[in-house]
Amino acid sequence: MLRGIRNASSNWIGKTIMTVVMSLLIVAFGLWGIADIFRGFGQSTVAKIGNTEISVTDFRETYTNSLREIGRRENRPLTSEQARQRRIDQTILKETINRAALDETVSRLGLAMSEPQVESAILSDPRFRGPSGVFDPKIYVNQLANMGTRDQRYRADLREQSLRAQLAGSAITGLEPSRTQIDLLGRWVTEQRNIDYITLGEAEAGTIAAPTEDELNAYFAANKVMFSAPEYRQFSFLIINPEEVAKTITISDTDAKARFEKRKESLNKPERRQVHRLLFSTIEEAQAARARLAQGVSFDDLAKDSGADPTDVNPGMVTKADILDPVVADAAFALSLGETSQPIQGMFKVALVKVDQIEPGREASYDDEATNIKQELALEEAAKKLSDLRNRMEDEHGAGSSVIESAQKLGLTAVTVDAVDRSGRGSDGQLIKTIPAGTDLLQKVFESKVGIDNDPISFRGGYVWFDVLNVTAPRQRELAEVKSLVEENWRKEQIATKLRARADGLQQQLKSGRAFAEIATETGVKLESSPPLTRSGKSELPKEVLAMVFKTAKDGIGEVPVDDRIVLFRVTNVTTPTIDPASEASRNMRLGLVRIMSDEQLSAFVDQLTNDIGVKINQSAFELATGANQVQ
Repeated sequence: MLRGIRNASSNWIGKTIMTVVMSLLIVAFGLWGIADIFRGFGQSTVAKIGNTEISVTDFRETYTNSLREIGRRENRPLTSEQARQRRIDQTILKETINRAALDETVSRLGLAMSEPQVESAILSDPRFRGPSGVFDPKIYVNQLANMGTRDQRYRADLREQSLRAQLAGSAITGLEPSRTQIDLLGRWVTEQRNIDYITLGEAEAGTIAAPTEDELNAYFAANKVMFSAPEYRQFSFLIINPEEVAKTITISDTDAKARFEKRKESLNKPERRQVHRLLFSTIEEAQAARARLAQGVSFDDLAKDSGADPTDVNPGMVTKADILDPVVADAAFALSLGETSQPIQGMFKVALVKVDQIEPGREASYDDEATNIKQELALEEAAKKLSDLRNRMEDEHGAGSSVIESAQKLGLTAVTVDAVDRSGRGSDGQLIKTIPAGTDLLQKVFESKVGIDNDPISFRGGYVWFDVLNVTAPRQRELAEVKSLVEENWRKEQIATKLRARADGLQQQLKSGRAFAEIATETGVKLESSPPLTRSGKSELPKEVLAMVFKTAKDGIGEVPVDDRIVLFRVTNVTTPTIDPASEASRNMRLGLVRIMSDEQLSAFVDQLTNDIGVKINQSAFELATGANQVQ
């Protein structure tokens, strides 16, 4: 329809008619009371917290990015309808309101972050460092492009996030769990259980006769929905972003070698060492510590005795430039593997260092770096072409050309997916790998219609254009089409029914006092005994079984269905090891409790802020941003 309107208004007669029509529509909106969309707290604002507004555009971007991230984690696209069913839309709204409440409070308190502080945060971010370990502007630009943002926007976001963190940190400072809380958590985490168990599979279900025609027809009639064909859609799409455009660009060895020579020094890989370090106030203290090392005391034990921070003692693999004191750095990189230094009078303190691992440096070669350099140059060229390609694509598509036709005119190739359902699977039931991960393209395809001019979707620093070409409505399949699948499902259900009955019978025998070993032998399965199990430890047992084991009392019996099997078990032993309050495990539990307490305290703090400031939510704008108003 939009394409038709655009074509109709391409001459002076059409423009005149469309001007009159649009004027009448605007007047009609005013008469019908829809003028609210043009003023005040209307359709453009999802929520308002004090003077801070959450616009439909900003919330839609947040919502879309969140669904995309969840889809990446779950390895499947997540539709808006699925998000609503799981109330993810409400969770994202709550999180967005919480951030806005923090922003409003930051504004009211007059908190600020200077430009030098922002600059320092960017320069110290390891994501933006090159092979030499220092900030690389080109890596910074490329990383921002991959995140779909630019320098000015990233700086603004960084400033907002840092100020929120500063405010939130003030609400959780000084939290400390009690010894009782740590002990209770320790008993819960370290409790160990042993079980004896057997696994019942298809063989223990007995013989399953083939179904009769009447049985098969009855099963199919009762489970028709299970075998129905979903709605399929055929669509084409074109991605124009740095990554995709770069694939069409060929970089010569001449250009790549020129870039390599220019950056060769920064591409060299410096030597790295694992350096244990202890600092002392005097030479005498360091000499005494070295004497203890010579007697067999370890660096770790010396560090514990001195109360030093473990990360200061062992900072991991470091380059010479990573050690701030040049005197200590020179000494540490002059030692042999396993050697401990004499006391070193550094710029600030006296140091003892020991080298535990050496990773040799490497001089960069063109052959090793050619692929990365060519990719880097191709991305740079792509970034230059991106704006022009995007504008040309908009012009072609806007003039009425399809995505396929527009792509051909630009010298690009669109991708056509012949049939896909809402889960991303084709008519053969397999996931379609050509659909780009990390985008809500599939969701938009199923929200659109054939012939609709769709807005492009933001994706990895560029856009995705798409057209829906055909819709195949869902239908009920006939038994003849899916007979083998119906027979397979019927058989699985019969096996599951018989296994449950068999397991229930064996459980009754156990409860009546019959020996587990005797039951296992008679059943023809192996009786197994587990090693000590913990709630969070690794185990070969399925997680469903592990969960039930810790809900069952000592000498208790349980059965758990797992896929096409049933595990029948008895808890044979329950023990709770004693935890040393000074142990690393105890320290980790304390830190875990601090995190939990901090989360709860922060949640209560933000809830109080929103209550004090006041929140207004525009339900219709929320539904517009999440696509709920498009559900029929």
